[in-house]
Amino acid sequence: MVALGIIVFLYVISSLVLFNYGIQCYTLTFLFLRSRKSKLAQQRAVMNHYYSVTDESQFPKVVTQLPMYNEKSVACRVIEAAAAMDYPASRHEIQVLDDSNDETVKFVDETVARLQKKGINIKAIRRSDRIGFKAGALQYGLNFTDAEFVAIFDADFVPQPDFLKKALAFFVNKPKLGLVQGRWTHLNPKASLITRGQAMGIDGHFIVEQAARSWNGLFMNFNGTAGIFRRKAIETSGGWQHDTLTEDMDLSYRMQLADWETEYVPDIEVPAEIPEDMNAFKNQQFRWAKGSIQTARKIIPLLIKKKLPLFKLVQAILHLTHYVVHPMMLMLAILTLPMLYYVKIFLPPPLFAFVILCMIAASSGPSLMYMVSQYFIGNKIHKKILLIPPLMLIGTGLAVNNAKAVIEALIKYDTPFHRTPKKGETRVKATYRPIKDITSLLEILVGLYCLVCYQMFIGFSSLLVSPFLVIYAAGFLFVGILSIVHFRRPELVDLKIKLPVVGR
Repeated sequence: MVALGIIVFLYVISSLVLFNYGIQCYTLTFLFLRSRKSKLAQQRAVMNHYYSVTDESQFPKVVTQLPMYNEKSVACRVIEAAAAMDYPASRHEIQVLDDSNDETVKFVDETVARLQKKGINIKAIRRSDRIGFKAGALQYGLNFTDAEFVAIFDADFVPQPDFLKKALAFFVNKPKLGLVQGRWTHLNPKASLITRGQAMGIDGHFIVEQAARSWNGLFMNFNGTAGIFRRKAIETSGGWQHDTLTEDMDLSYRMQLADWETEYVPDIEVPAEIPEDMNAFKNQQFRWAKGSIQTARKIIPLLIKKKLPLFKLVQAILHLTHYVVHPMMLMLAILTLPMLYYVKIFLPPPLFAFVILCMIAASSGPSLMYMVSQYFIGNKIHKKILLIPPLMLIGTGLAVNNAKAVIEALIKYDTPFHRTPKKGETRVKATYRPIKDITSLLEILVGLYCLVCYQMFIGFSSLLVSPFLVIYAAGFLFVGILSIVHFRRPELVDLKIKLPVVGR
């Protein structure tokens, strides 16, 4: 009986946690909608400030940092994009923070030397070790510049030439503004079903979530790239630290706890490459999930100590811990069999209808948020809504991978920073492979388990859980099988990408 009580308790807690995070999507969507018109109008009036400035001395000095490690397929592209920035050459320098130990070194050196001959203020900076990984490289680069502002782009991003002028305009007459974050867009959203699903998920985060937080005075995170910091904000907040895998979220929260402000600007768009390989995508998600929980462990005590308004505190905690949905989903999937077998619950019709409505509402929250983001991007909803099922499969199927990440973060199990392999341009062969582990086999096993549970109890007293068992089974099997298929491919297919044109 004790064991059964524990099972019921865990099942109920997991259900309530998932319900809470589902409803959170409605909160963020509401916050976004109520602020959208007025905030966008204000931001669009600000962005053109430096286009009317002709005196170069009026432009602040900025350094663009390009951290990279073994990025031979994309290194040249991002360097050339940074060099093409429409900003006074005397006020802009570029640091290629290259920790590579492969052919990337040659590509970087050749590109940097060629651009230097054209008068571009650019240099490659290398360390004798990779201590701190990306965070360590970013901190190290600050030793070689006196720039007041720091722009950061990961190797798979292609900043527009007008990025610096638009972003820096927001710092004018705002001495407490520490960060401006741009919006990720996509270079290859139509490459496959998984890139289409990822693109919609990213759009939901950047169109709705980031805007809702930034525009309503809540904590917002730096997304690791496509943003620009006031250097003083970095330094007075403790600098870049590498005790988590999400140094970006960590610094941005510490910065806001130190009373620096942030600004999210969706009209500043920076296209990036979406992982087409399922294993590469899982590597990326693992790093984000583990890093977020590591950051939550570090930051939540500071948030509580700060004595923030309750709503702001709750929103920050939900933000930092949102990856706990994955172990909760996995727990529900595993506990469904003993729950259906041993626990018989008969609800009065009104209460049964209420539970059904709550489940539908919570499950529909993320989908609503995604559709709202697609509407305001300008996409046709009747076409994009067809992507909701595959997006649900991907999100569900990641539960094993991300639950492992969350558990490792909670027990303080250290793992290195694994980069996400990119494809890049056709002129360089992409041969990097994702990290291999056994999660794909576990995903298939859990998928088969959910399928067996569904077959055992369909038509029984399982109307509440049967639809979720089908989704769980399909999601785990989809992600697990696709992971094996992708890992067995001999090499990644090259991707043709052209640099974006100036302006919109």
